[in-house]
Amino acid sequence: MAHDYLIIGAGPAGLQLAASLERDGADYVVLERGSVPGAFFERFPRHRTLISTNKVHTGYDDPELRLRMDWNSLLSDDPELLFTKYSPRYFPPADEMVRYLSDFAERTGVRVRYGTEVARISRDADGFTVTDQGGQSWRARRVVVATGVSLPNVPDIPGIGLAERYDSFDPDPETFTDQRVLIIGRGNSAFETADSLMENAAVIHVVGSGSLPLAWRTHYVGHLRAVNNNFLDSYQLKSQNALLDGRVLSIRRAADGFHVPVAFERADDVVKEIRYDRVIVATGFRLDTSIFDESCVPDLTVNDRFPDLTAVGESVNVPDLYFAGTLMQGRDFKKATTGFIHGFRYTVRALHRALRQRYEGEAWPVTELGADTERAVEEVVTRVNRSSALWQQFGVLGDLLLLAPDGTLRYAEEVPVGQVPHAVRAGDFGEVAAHAVITLEYGEDHDRVDPFDVTAGRKSQQDVAGLDGRYLHPVVRWYRGGEFVDAYHLAENLENEWDSEKFHRAPLRAFLEARRGPAAPVAP
Repeated sequence: MAHDYLIIGAGPAGLQLAASLERDGADYVVLERGSVPGAFFERFPRHRTLISTNKVHTGYDDPELRLRMDWNSLLSDDPELLFTKYSPRYFPPADEMVRYLSDFAERTGVRVRYGTEVARISRDADGFTVTDQGGQSWRARRVVVATGVSLPNVPDIPGIGLAERYDSFDPDPETFTDQRVLIIGRGNSAFETADSLMENAAVIHVVGSGSLPLAWRTHYVGHLRAVNNNFLDSYQLKSQNALLDGRVLSIRRAADGFHVPVAFERADDVVKEIRYDRVIVATGFRLDTSIFDESCVPDLTVNDRFPDLTAVGESVNVPDLYFAGTLMQGRDFKKATTGFIHGFRYTVRALHRALRQRYEGEAWPVTELGADTERAVEEVVTRVNRSSALWQQFGVLGDLLLLAPDGTLRYAEEVPVGQVPHAVRAGDFGEVAAHAVITLEYGEDHDRVDPFDVTAGRKSQQDVAGLDGRYLHPVVRWYRGGEFVDAYHLAENLENEWDSEKFHRAPLRAFLEARRGPAAPVAP
């Protein structure tokens, strides 16, 4: 059985790509080891509440604007295939995600073979061979891996095998009654677990290295979310729980439980041995590379947790091997939303467009604007005020304003920013004399200042040029001949409405007019 595309995994990313290929009438198949789409969500998160927000009531009628607040829906033309129709809860039950993905698969008609676990992927000059555990094989010209990070990321600590793992421990709080518990890890899975045990456990310590990053400060939704930080209250208010800034040196079983020496980083690595009844390791997940034979093992990044990819999602060392979904986050790890549905639904859409462009000769969609700068201003202002892709994938996806040698303008939406230089050089958008990349971004130092400190934010609120803006705001960067020329930051706005004639349109118009003429000096 040979196909143009073979997708491994029928989770959110696999379904998102498959639905697009199905709409194209493409030759593809999806292999899924589970019996249902999104089988991951039958087990995770272990405490069964999603932290991806589900804001049903936004006050917006525009479905594009509503997607800015909807972190769980996949992209579809079907108005019924929105997760907001499945639960009214802001943090919905994980079981509703399973139901939603099953309906998405059925209504889009995607072709999935369930109960098919991939055992081996190999590559030769004609493409890939994918073999399942039963020995059945498929041939494919391109393979897209959308399995998620399926293996626990277990730290190299002597005795770590004595610890229980987040992916397999019994989460029933009653089994922890009156016990002393150590949780290794500083992410949401660790704090989700700690919060769930607070009513039963006698003592809970959460340990990890470095300062604790908080999502409301860093704007990275994978850092500790407020919904999981009740534990911090119990620590700071001296309720027998503690956050340990240090490194676990080993885990040793003893007659009275487990003895764990911890090197405290804020105390010059002073080591203290602490006794616990239970130890749980919750240090995240990584890609399972065991399915790749020596002909197509992908290079890895971020401590070998994720595949090393191009901006569109292709392996840097294995041609025609692509990755979709949370596996695409290595390039912007802990900086953007690519690891989550509300981010990767857009990078998967960009991947689909890139596949169509590369293999089917279908040009990236562009809008002809003519030669009038005012039309370009209107297009930019409309997009930054409405686009959910630029909003969710800040700094990762950008729109392009393309200036042709004859002075006419064109507009391309949602191009991976890292792909732009190559695409322009390769002529993917035709002849381009100069171009602008339009993104939404936070300020450079946004994660190093207290966002609730009004004195720190005063300057950015007064600076109508937006140059000191720390909150999300539009950025327009101009390039000529592939070289960076200048950038303009549109001023921040409380309601995220960047359409003031005085503060947004007029300065943007002046910026574009000044750079459409003869080549400006290239910035150093």
